[in-house]
Amino acid sequence: MQHLIEESHSNGFQVGVHFPFRADATRLRDPLFLSTDGQVREDAYQHVREELDILTALHPEYILFHYPKPVILDERVNWTGWRFGDSREFIYESEITLEELIMRSEQLFEWLNAQSLQYQFVPVLEFDALNRYIYDHDFFEQLLIRYPRIKLCLDTARLFLQDKLDPYFDARAILRKFTRYAGLIHLSNVQVNDSVHNSHYPVLPELSPQDGWAPIEDYLRIIRTENSDVKIMFEHRSDLISEEQLQRCYLWVDGILNRAAQPDSGIISF
Repeated sequence: MQHLIEESHSNGFQVGVHFPFRADATRLRDPLFLSTDGQVREDAYQHVREELDILTALHPEYILFHYPKPVILDERVNWTGWRFGDSREFIYESEITLEELIMRSEQLFEWLNAQSLQYQFVPVLEFDALNRYIYDHDFFEQLLIRYPRIKLCLDTARLFLQDKLDPYFDARAILRKFTRYAGLIHLSNVQVNDSVHNSHYPVLPELSPQDGWAPIEDYLRIIRTENSDVKIMFEHRSDLISEEQLQRCYLWVDGILNRAAQPDSGIISF
């Protein structure tokens, strides 16, 4: 961390943290803020408090957490293709009511907002798998409006994967509804046919939806329309392609997003 502090100061770049900053084999990566177990929820908040005290010296621009955690799974859907590291990371819709989710989400937003003011960072919530409590109701959008310091992260590959697995889910509709509240887009591609292939693959114009790839150009056009200030993080494995392909990836995305944007919009971040 000290090396990162020194480099960020000497080279003038900001740091974002995907929680947690420090590995801890005794804990799950993602704090279970929405757990049905009160002690688990308290442990989640305590875990974040400990990390925030450590991160004070780093002054991160943002800290990212997954939401909802645990993930709330729609029992109508076959989730075999969704990857979880631990069974504690998910519950089923029948195990939590909409009212309970709203109450715990309000507690989370209020608490994160207070911490962001105290520690001076932007809380970013990255959508994990979503159920109808989120996409068929407006409580989450109302929370984003009430707490504008809290931003979203939308992951194109994750949205596409759920679009393929879940017949009730519409990735384009999610992008149209929530991109305006996003501070960050995690951009990569994934191929989904009978199974999931090529996770975190760089986005390239020749990767066709007809071959099971995500419709990245459609997604990017929605993003450009809904939020011209969002930052793009290329969350891809650049080692999977050549240097020439990687440059084409960047230029293609830049051409789509900045075609109608101002020269200094800063919409792309490498």
